[in-house]
Amino acid sequence: MDAWNSTPLEIAYIVFGWISFASWGFSFYPQIILNFRTKSVVGLNFDFLVLNLTKHSSYLIYNATLYFSPVVQRQYHEKYGFDQMIPVAANDVAFSTHSVMLTAVAFYQVFIYERGTQKVARSSIAITAAVWVSAAVCSFVAWPNQSWLWLISVFNAIQVTMTVIKYIPQVLLNCKRKSTEGWSTGYVFLDLLGGVTSYTQMVMQSIDQGSLVNFYGNLGKCLLSLVSIFYDLIFLFQRYVLYHYKKDEISSNSEMVHDESAAPLIKSSYHSQAENV
Repeated sequence: MDAWNSTPLEIAYIVFGWISFASWGFSFYPQIILNFRTKSVVGLNFDFLVLNLTKHSSYLIYNATLYFSPVVQRQYHEKYGFDQMIPVAANDVAFSTHSVMLTAVAFYQVFIYERGTQKVARSSIAITAAVWVSAAVCSFVAWPNQSWLWLISVFNAIQVTMTVIKYIPQVLLNCKRKSTEGWSTGYVFLDLLGGVTSYTQMVMQSIDQGSLVNFYGNLGKCLLSLVSIFYDLIFLFQRYVLYHYKKDEISSNSEMVHDESAAPLIKSSYHSQAENV
């Protein structure tokens, strides 16, 4: 039975799902707008973009396949029970599609805006290559037995792994620069809201079904929410606790330089007046 037992919980599930989509979806825009306004991508870690594109692409493959394919849905029910609901919602597919598109836009900005001396690390390139080669190998393994549920579970595992590691370069870059300037705080807040509402959506389904199958049946979505929340809290700690003073300090130093540059003019004017007297 692929149906809801409670209408209020179903409505809550839908509402939280689309709030999650809106939050995670719009979280891309503050960074893109910031890059556009400054005509610079300095402060945005390129490794984060590379890993993020792999993460969202693999997540799109998982979500779209499980949501649209009757064959994969049948394999899911055979494994977890025909009384269990498919754990992927329409908002999950919409989010993944939107994310791939917006990450591609951010990549385009890297090529047209000021980027300083920053480059994509070889380690990120190696990780990305290893991931897609592994995915290709798994595809060949799954083909003879038509093990499509297992195959998309591999892509789900890839997106979780990439979620765990994709934020690390940005965290380290902030630490190295002792600043969060150039890294959008708006992205962090929206990403945090998306993680919280996505997890809450899963809770609504679990309560309605009286089962935790949707958590371990779609462990990727569960871990995606929790990992996003964890790193967003780190970014907020960096922004408001560790490096919150940096912008004020820079402004203060700028004012001091301005005052010092004006000092010789003041002194010159004073001496000129003294000579006239």
